[in-house]
Amino acid sequence: MKAIVSSKYGSPDVLELKVVEKPEPLKNQVLVKIHAASLNFGNLVLLRGEPFFARFAFGLRRPKYSIPGGDIAGRIEAVGEDVKVFKPGDEVFGDLSSCGWGGFAEYVAVPDNALALKPKNITFEEAAAVPMAGMTALQGLRDKGKIQAGKKVLINGASGGVGTFAVQIAKAYDAEVTGVCSTRNVEILQSIGADHVIDYTKVNFTQKPNRYDLILGVNGSHPIAAYQHVLKTNGIFVHVGGSESQLYQTLLLGPFKSMIGNKKMSSLLQKANHNDLHYLKELIEAGKVKPIIDRSYTLSEVPEAFKYFEQGHAQGKVVITM
Repeated sequence: MKAIVSSKYGSPDVLELKVVEKPEPLKNQVLVKIHAASLNFGNLVLLRGEPFFARFAFGLRRPKYSIPGGDIAGRIEAVGEDVKVFKPGDEVFGDLSSCGWGGFAEYVAVPDNALALKPKNITFEEAAAVPMAGMTALQGLRDKGKIQAGKKVLINGASGGVGTFAVQIAKAYDAEVTGVCSTRNVEILQSIGADHVIDYTKVNFTQKPNRYDLILGVNGSHPIAAYQHVLKTNGIFVHVGGSESQLYQTLLLGPFKSMIGNKKMSSLLQKANHNDLHYLKELIEAGKVKPIIDRSYTLSEVPEAFKYFEQGHAQGKVVITM
């Protein structure tokens, strides 16, 4: 089979399209013929090995996982003898980040609990856009952010992969949602249900009088003190992406600020979760969430896809089609 292979950390140019051995599923695994995959920030970390502490998980000197790619959607071709949930022909989607990655390939063998049946009302490309970004948004809002109906939620970086899911999921919880984006993305946020849209090229939300119960920081470089300033009493800031300095501030200063004040500053490391995957499927089939795709690339064009993705201006998700 064909696959994108990474043998060392570096720029997208280190990625090579190679012919490798097609995997065979183990007893608890299924073999998936992949129809589409997508890019996420985790793919970029695995490519470059940055920030450095990520190498303790991905390999200190070279990538532990030679075939990158976490999000996939495809059709099951074969199942191991212990698999009871799926059968050949089932259309599935899932997050492979906890079971060896390997999504940028024509086939992958993975444990059955990494997958769920694909939502019936979307394409393979749309389904591949969902898992990691959708679960990051869901876990940030629900688990860390304690989102509730009627609460005022601000999403900074609302037009990217995680952000577009976060806007829609927050609305599914009946929150009042404000999205922050650039001028060219205002219409996208309005189309997916944001109650208010702030164009950061014209307005600095941290200097306005509005206060929020929950802020999800998906992108941006504001110091966490600026986020703290626009939180209501007992408000919560959740960092899921943004500048590296902002990440370190949240990790090092966030616990201290949370202890001495009445506002909580926290960070999220998304984890693959079978139940969350099913919940996202239900939201999609109910018409409450729809994946937003910016661009599609072929498997051989994965290096070009990474170069575009790492510019940080994608409107929604960047998808790979097989």
